[in-house]
Amino acid sequence: MPSEQGHRLYVKGRHLSFQRSKHALTPNTSLVKIEGVDDTKSAKFYLGKKVAFVYRAKREVRGSNIRVIWGKVTRPHGNSGVVRAKFRTNLPPKSLGATVRVMLYPSNI
Repeated sequence: MPSEQGHRLYVKGRHLSFQRSKHALTPNTSLVKIEGVDDTKSAKFYLGKKVAFVYRAKREVRGSNIRVIWGKVTRPHGNSGVVRAKFRTNLPPKSLGATVRVMLYPSNI
C-alpha cells in the first residue's frame, strides 16, 4: 500500500568521475554507476532517463535551501553498467562520489 510505505520513483546512483582520457578531463560528461546495474544490457533501460543531483546550499531561496542539478542519461560507458550523463550545468567537484537520483521517467515501456 503506497500510503503505509513510500515508493521511490528513482534508483540510487553514484557520481564516479567525469569522462576523461589519460591526460584531459571532460567535465560536461559525468560517469554514473547505477545501483543494481552490472552490464551494458541492463544499463540500456536507463537511457534517456532523468538524473538529479540534490544538494543543500547555505542561502535559502523560496523557503528552501535544497537545490537540484538536472541531467539525462545519454549512453552506456564500458561493460560494467556505468552510464554517461550530461547535466544542464556541469556537476561541481564536490559531487564526486556523491549520490545521484536516477529517475524512472520518462518511461519508454
